[in-house]
Amino acid sequence: MATTNKPTVFSTDPEPVAAPKKEAAPPNLAAPFPTRQQHNPVRVYIERKGRGGKTVSVIKGVMSPPHGKEALVKLLKNKLGTGGAVKDEDLEIQGDHRDKLVELLNELGYKAKKAGG
Repeated sequence: MATTNKPTVFSTDPEPVAAPKKEAAPPNLAAPFPTRQQHNPVRVYIERKGRGGKTVSVIKGVMSPPHGKEALVKLLKNKLGTGGAVKDEDLEIQGDHRDKLVELLNELGYKAKKAGG
């Protein structure tokens, strides 16, 4: 067997510093992250401006990472049978589904409120 000349390394630090814990993702990616969302309500608006008269339900205040928002939009689109997208920080669902959206978001664990006219 070959001998290696590796020196023995000693540490003077009595306790190693533990690495910071990563934020645990909920099992359902569409569910709110408890550490991010906390007491911030999610507001559901209706918008028609700048869309050629088409009605869009806009969800503002979702504090999830981008993949969580994409999962939430996908779930809502499937439940409502409509189209939608993530634009900037907002989630847009085609059509006037404000009442259904508030109900679905509350079931998922978000504190959702109707906002606007």
